Amino acid sequence: MNGSLLSRCKHRFHTLCFVLLSCLVVAAPGLALAQDPPPAETPAAAAARVEAPATAAPTPVVDKGDVAWMLTSTLLVLLMTVPGLALFYGGMVRSKNVLSVFLQVLVVFSLLVVLWVVYGYSLAFAGGNAWIGTFDKLLLAGVTPDTLADTFSAGFKLPEYVFVAFQSTFAGITGALIVGAFAERMKFAAVLLFSVLWFTFGYLPLAHMVWAAGGFLFDKGALDFAGGTVVHINAGVAGLVGAYFVGKRLGYGKEAIKPHNVPFTLIGASLLWVGWFGFNAGSNLEANGGAALAFINTLLATAAAVLGWSLIEAITKGKPSAIGAASGAVAGLVGITPACGTVGPFGAIAIGFVASALCVWGVTGLKRLLGADDSLDVFGVHGIGGIVGAILTGVFSAASLGGIKGGDYSIASQVGVQALGVIITIVWIGVVSIVSFGIARLVFGLRVGEDEEREGLDITSHGESAYGP
Repeated sequence: MNGSLLSRCKHRFHTLCFVLLSCLVVAAPGLALAQDPPPAETPAAAAARVEAPATAAPTPVVDKGDVAWMLTSTLLVLLMTVPGLALFYGGMVRSKNVLSVFLQVLVVFSLLVVLWVVYGYSLAFAGGNAWIGTFDKLLLAGVTPDTLADTFSAGFKLPEYVFVAFQSTFAGITGALIVGAFAERMKFAAVLLFSVLWFTFGYLPLAHMVWAAGGFLFDKGALDFAGGTVVHINAGVAGLVGAYFVGKRLGYGKEAIKPHNVPFTLIGASLLWVGWFGFNAGSNLEANGGAALAFINTLLATAAAVLGWSLIEAITKGKPSAIGAASGAVAGLVGITPACGTVGPFGAIAIGFVASALCVWGVTGLKRLLGADDSLDVFGVHGIGGIVGAILTGVFSAASLGGIKGGDYSIASQVGVQALGVIITIVWIGVVSIVSFGIARLVFGLRVGEDEEREGLDITSHGESAYGP
């Protein structure tokens, strides 16, 4: 029995040893992996591991507040044009031409907005060289609800459709501004043909040069926050050329040509002021302190310009006028446009007052010197106001004068760059406008007949009357 027990014990011991040995064999690879040191890291791998966090691009952030502000700003610029600009211009013409001016503003704006998405946006902002963009985004190729456009802050983006829409209103209103210079006498078809040519060969290259990365004036450091050169000097110069090409209205300088509805003009100017907050503060592309600066500057410069124009009229004419105050508001808005994002509040007041004073001269003394019938003073207000604003932007953007440009900022150097932008705009748009009006004259003729002009464009060009049969 003892032998049998000993035999069974030995058998169980051997079985236990076999089980333990099997477990060790199975576990051995894991134990070896746990105890072996990790393989040596190559220098290249180590460098990639260290530098990867530094070079990784941040995930773009689309802020809903920015998007909401930019959509609102786009609507505000639309409000500037229709009804703002239409009422402002419409009130200053005679009653027989008010509908023609309304229609020119509305249709030119609409035409240029469509052309903007067909090829304008691409030529203005889709890469290119120092002078013009490319056709890479022709018909908005590649633009979807998911594509993004840069804002001023690193890592923050806007939906590209928002940027496209916002910029389209700038192109549209610039073309609409021009029609005031030759109001009451130009053929509707000629207006449209000129607008297409001017937009294609004038506005788009200038917008690219000033606002697109790689553009000639952009790389020179020109400051044009919301369109002093691109919009206002541009429109003023084109309008002046048009006034020369089309000629003076019948009776100009011989009989009184008075505004038919001054309240229209005052309401239009007020709507322009409201809408201009989208124009200027919206150009910040973000709802932040930069937009707030542009906003308060737009408020203050315009108020100062209204006071300035009214004061000058009171001194020179003995009484201020409603048309003068409305024109002063627009002069202040024009003057602060290129500067609104870089000057301080007191710089804005100074720019508004100076722009207003010089625009008074622009629509009186300078207009007589030029000898052109610029019907609604497009050059006198937008051209002169834009030039004043562009130059003074270089002055009042300095931190020493309350602006945001500190460090090695040089007023003299910046004023030189600003002056270069003004000269390029005048020369380029002047040449393009001469050629464009020349082509329109060859194709359609520019001016309506004398009988049509006497009867009024509302009836003769559009078959309608603003005030009854």
